[in-house]
Amino acid sequence: MFVLALCRIAEPIAFTSIFPYIYYMIEDFGIAKNDSEIAIYAGMVTSAFTFAEFSAAVLWGRLSDIWGRKPVLLIGLAGTGISMFIFGFAKNFQTILIARALGGLLNGNVGVLQTTVAEVVTAKEHQALAYSIMPFIWTLGSIVGSALGGLLADPVKNYPNRFSKGTIWDAYPYLLPNVICAAVVCAGLVAGLLFLEETNEQAKNSGRKDYGLALGRSIENVFRRVVGKPKLEDGSEERAPLLQNGNSQNYSSAQATSTAASAPAPSKSIKKPSFKDAFTNQVILQIIAYGVLAYHTMAFEQLFPVLLSMPKATEPAKDPIHFTGGFGLPSSTIGLIYSLQGFYNMFCQISMFPYIAKRVSSLTLFRWLCVTWPIWYIVMPYVVLLPEAGQWPAIAFLVVVKITYNAFAYPANALLLANHAPSLLVLGSINGVAASIASLFRALGPSLEGLAQSIGLDHGIMGLGWWTTAVTAVVGGIIVIWMTDPDAIRPEDQGEAAVDEHESLADAADLVFRRGSHMPPTGPEGQTLIENEEMAISFAAGTHHHRKMSTASRFGPAGRRFSLVEDHARRLSASAASMQSGRG
Repeated sequence: MFVLALCRIAEPIAFTSIFPYIYYMIEDFGIAKNDSEIAIYAGMVTSAFTFAEFSAAVLWGRLSDIWGRKPVLLIGLAGTGISMFIFGFAKNFQTILIARALGGLLNGNVGVLQTTVAEVVTAKEHQALAYSIMPFIWTLGSIVGSALGGLLADPVKNYPNRFSKGTIWDAYPYLLPNVICAAVVCAGLVAGLLFLEETNEQAKNSGRKDYGLALGRSIENVFRRVVGKPKLEDGSEERAPLLQNGNSQNYSSAQATSTAASAPAPSKSIKKPSFKDAFTNQVILQIIAYGVLAYHTMAFEQLFPVLLSMPKATEPAKDPIHFTGGFGLPSSTIGLIYSLQGFYNMFCQISMFPYIAKRVSSLTLFRWLCVTWPIWYIVMPYVVLLPEAGQWPAIAFLVVVKITYNAFAYPANALLLANHAPSLLVLGSINGVAASIASLFRALGPSLEGLAQSIGLDHGIMGLGWWTTAVTAVVGGIIVIWMTDPDAIRPEDQGEAAVDEHESLADAADLVFRRGSHMPPTGPEGQTLIENEEMAISFAAGTHHHRKMSTASRFGPAGRRFSLVEDHARRLSASAASMQSGRG
């Protein structure tokens, strides 16, 4: 999971580093006649990446189900690094569009990362924390990226004592932040190549050797030899569980895979749902909600820096609708604002969301956020009308609200989508489609709302883009009405393939139960019992998608067998603990 985080952090650093200076970069190109045109061009730059990502995300999701997660993740990192170099050397608007589009075409990491997390963390009690880790990493990367973009852009102007005129930094004033970001991406690429392990079971069992991982294992063994630890053999794992709370049922992904691989074969093979059957009504609703969420949150990211950059109004407001002006802040201050809000975002994601998610269902939380979100978009533009002494407290409050909503909504939606999927075997394809739809809406949001903002400025209505964004958020509030709680859905309601997988896993767990119940807890047989205990726990917790069966979805004979095995596994665990305590 740590290596996955290293791969993940590179993308937000690259993606957000342009926000603090994109307004000034477009201004330097000399293609915009006024502030409203700059807003349009800035929206096009933001949208180029997401439009391209939309066109390729489904393909990358399908390929990750076939090739494996690791190759797709590494290709995405390589594409991001290449696009950053091209962006930094751009001398015209067309080049930066091509650079951003190339990065989007080669990047399918969003959906693949969501799938990888679902494959690594199957215990339901740990899902809230696990699904908050990737947004946390994104926010951390956003802080670094925004800071790099704001502090390193145009170094000849901002740091004349260190960067001289006539150098490469003068000819390409926005190259420095892109070079640094590309170096971070390359570091993530190397870390992933050497140390990232495949989580797709079909790819792992294909017999294809991972030479990068083998090299990484050799490097790791050198360091282990230096510190006096035993080396790792091929296929062995010496890893602590990702998430621990002292429960005997906690296992790392490697342990779960190992026990599952040595377990008795199910009485019948698990049937993989077809691509069409994977998209149930609830899955489709979650994907649409994800798209709407991406639309208005990305529209905010387009509107907010323009609001901060625009010169202050020279004329008073005519009425509550007709007014203009911004805050007139330099790029360095904007970068600092983004960095500060990022720190609070991380606190929300890693501390507040897991705490709230344990007490409120994901569906209830997501509904409440979507229904109340439009209010804040409506209020935001009126901050410029406040007295100067009250502007900063008001905007700080609204930004805190926005960050809190983002930090809660995205992991809640990801949890709902993962738990509504008929099977993990098609989760890569589902997340690929979700990422594609979200990319489309991320592209439309900045473009359309940037256009709305430009039209509004031409007519003296600065808040038009914010208010049309609020209308989209209202649509999201309507969609959540038809959503259902995944824990209340019976497996048979998700289709024949889900029932087949449900019963197959229960049959396998039943074999473990019948074998383990006749073994004495001593000697070699006791060791076998402990191994079977691990297998039983792995199956009873639901190594595959039916982790839900260990909580609310125990329906029918298969569900009752599953519950019996889980209870037996707990007894075996207690017995094993007593044995180990007695030996100590």
